[in-house]
Amino acid sequence: MKKYRIGLTTGVFDLFHIGHLNILKNAKSQCDILIVGVSTDEFVQAYKQKNPVIPFEDRKQIVEALQYVDLVVPQTSHESKLQMIDNHNVDVMFHGNDWKGSPTFNKLEAEFKRRNVDIVYFDYTAGVSSTKLVETIQQETVLVVSA
Repeated sequence: MKKYRIGLTTGVFDLFHIGHLNILKNAKSQCDILIVGVSTDEFVQAYKQKNPVIPFEDRKQIVEALQYVDLVVPQTSHESKLQMIDNHNVDVMFHGNDWKGSPTFNKLEAEFKRRNVDIVYFDYTAGVSSTKLVETIQQETVLVVSA
């Protein structure tokens, strides 16, 4: 039997890579049901001031197809995590440790605690991110165009 019944993790999941897979696999190893909040295009634009490369509906379908994921829901704001927790009786939130100690997560952690929801931080997968993938593609494109 796993430590938790229902877990939640959230993310953009743009340009899906091994870091994304690691967090989903690790989260599912600790809970019976894993719910994943995929950030909407509007939410990403609002807090990152950039658009995802892959549109929301496509990212949602990619995440839904993974064996570790039981349910995908739209994430429309950081605060919508609380609605997901309340709506689905979540007992643990999984997240990358790159957010640990941030003002956003310090505020959310207080709400998780009030709802008796644990938070488990996973180590960030070093050396890989969607942002780095975009930068690499842009650099390679410049090299090809310049040649």
